[in-house]
Amino acid sequence: MYDGVRVPSPQENANGFAQPGASAVHSKPEEEEEEEEEEEEEARIMEPVLVKKAHREILDHERKRRVELKCMELQEMMEEQGYSEEEIRQKVGTFRQMLMEKEGVITREDPHAHHL
Repeated sequence: MYDGVRVPSPQENANGFAQPGASAVHSKPEEEEEEEEEEEEEARIMEPVLVKKAHREILDHERKRRVELKCMELQEMMEEQGYSEEEIRQKVGTFRQMLMEKEGVITREDPHAHHL
């Protein structure tokens, strides 16, 4: 109660009238409590797996960003030196593949590659 005014519960607000037993505390049967405890335990067990997978994906993404940055730097340098677009494309592609292998990044084109 607040200053003598009773605040209705959500169940009471459903139709505007106080419902008998709406504010009573209900206890759960023991079976439901055990099921909830089992579900919580399963969630705790699965959580580290999800965290590790996400962490691995983030690291892989960072490696790809570093590779692309180096490739862009090479491309800009070659453009400034007057190489043709075809030469640049070939050299940058070869450089990218070499860096990806060195970093141990799995690409979509190569699903059977292994991390180092």
